[in-house]
Amino acid sequence: MKVAEAVGRALCAAGIGQVFGVVGSGNFHVTNAMVEAGARFVAARHEGGAATMADAYARTSGTVAVVSVHQGPGLTNAVTGIAEAAKSRTPLVVLAAEVTERRSNFHVDQDALAHAVGAATVRVTSAREAVEQACAAVRLAVAQRRTVLLNLPLPVQALDVPDAALERAAPPPRRAAVEPDAEGVTALAEQLARSSRPVFVAGRGAREPGSREALEALAERHGALLATSAVARGLFHGNRWSLDVSGGFASPLAAELIQGADLIVGWGCALTMWTTRHGALIGADATVVQVDDDPDALGAHRPVHLGVTGDVRLTARRACEAGGGQREGYRTAEVGTALAARLRLRDVPYEDTSTRERIDPRTLSIALDEILPAERVVGVDSGNFMGYPSAYLSVPDERGFCFTQAFQSIGLGLATTIGAALAQPDRLPVAALGDGGALMSAVELDTVRRLGLPMVVVVYDDEAYGAEVHHFGPDGHPLDTVRFPPTDIAAVGRGYGFEAVTVRTRADLKAVADWAAGPRSAPLLVDAKVVADHGSWWLEEAFRGH
Repeated sequence: MKVAEAVGRALCAAGIGQVFGVVGSGNFHVTNAMVEAGARFVAARHEGGAATMADAYARTSGTVAVVSVHQGPGLTNAVTGIAEAAKSRTPLVVLAAEVTERRSNFHVDQDALAHAVGAATVRVTSAREAVEQACAAVRLAVAQRRTVLLNLPLPVQALDVPDAALERAAPPPRRAAVEPDAEGVTALAEQLARSSRPVFVAGRGAREPGSREALEALAERHGALLATSAVARGLFHGNRWSLDVSGGFASPLAAELIQGADLIVGWGCALTMWTTRHGALIGADATVVQVDDDPDALGAHRPVHLGVTGDVRLTARRACEAGGGQREGYRTAEVGTALAARLRLRDVPYEDTSTRERIDPRTLSIALDEILPAERVVGVDSGNFMGYPSAYLSVPDERGFCFTQAFQSIGLGLATTIGAALAQPDRLPVAALGDGGALMSAVELDTVRRLGLPMVVVVYDDEAYGAEVHHFGPDGHPLDTVRFPPTDIAAVGRGYGFEAVTVRTRADLKAVADWAAGPRSAPLLVDAKVVADHGSWWLEEAFRGH
């Protein structure tokens, strides 16, 4: 058995079941070995798409995935997706062939490339250590929640490995939950007892099993309202005291209630400028507490009055065990009535700016939310449009919303939705894209069609990089570099085997309703020509963060 085969089989023995990639000469044998060992391989049309599919699959499934790429350009093509995964602390293994001869046209310092975007690295250095080094990459991804580049040099791939070497390959232990210290739990419990208007904001760290139940029990005791960051959207779906999302996508009522809190507790949440609207959602007299199992995360984005190092679920349970009678807190009858009537943005009156040629993106998003089945998984690209699907399309739980925005690259939304869809095949996948991101990633429409995914791809088409148009346009700057002539994106979709419809008015959405009610034997692309007269409500705030 050669090293290439041993590494592929060892990765599967270590628990890898899903691989994405683009296969070339350097990663041909190792990828085939993984398939032969039982892994499912999905061929993307571009390595950037493959990396983001793997990232989204890992986030949505809660398992480690692999993206397999060719040496040199295969890896550089994947770098944007790797950067997004690394910034998001997605446990992911990037399996890359590697040349060792500096004069090779494929040569690049792959370690330096990975480190530049925040990924860790492991290298297979010998036949004797190959199996252990492959398993070490998976262990590192799990134990430290890291994106890990596993370099597989071409000369090493051809060396012989005894079959018995695979006996040492095994899945890594689950990442141990961090037990909070008693002093921190006591201090948190005291803050909760003193608070009369507490708000919990749950983030990525609260997506683990059991966290919702523990947080809801603690919130019930202290009368806390429940919100999430964008990446944890849907976590408290169905709870009558949920505020949905905190930050730029929050409804006016949610923002008002968060601003009125006298205690804000971030649970596995970084409390970034996006989640707090540059601090504007935190009242001047509010106490801020942050709970995270990584001590380096505490206070990293804003000062906090109390930082507690610990697992979200365990910390919430220990705080609940600390006692205290049930209190009304922020859960007054008046707040409950307001939440029932006007929490959702769709319940906030607005002036519909639709014309005969273009549909208001709010009208489009509200209609799609009504038409499409509730059991869905939504992936969102980046751009001026992104607030509309993020705020108006409901999701059933935290696994129903995949938000690959840590790097804020456009062009990742379609691949994101493919990966998330494969992790949850029982849900309708909905990809929400701008025209810029859609055309940038259009090659992966072929991947959707090949996989037979019953996906809805919604393109918010304003024929521009709308964020730049609305940011620079008011100052009189020329905009020819960020505006484009009309494109029949529906025709592009049909060319890839999609059913497709161009939407200019509410009536045009009947075709979407007909598709949703039918067999969905082909994916659907909706080219929505949206009103482009003004920027979305969160845009100015976003540019202040650049």
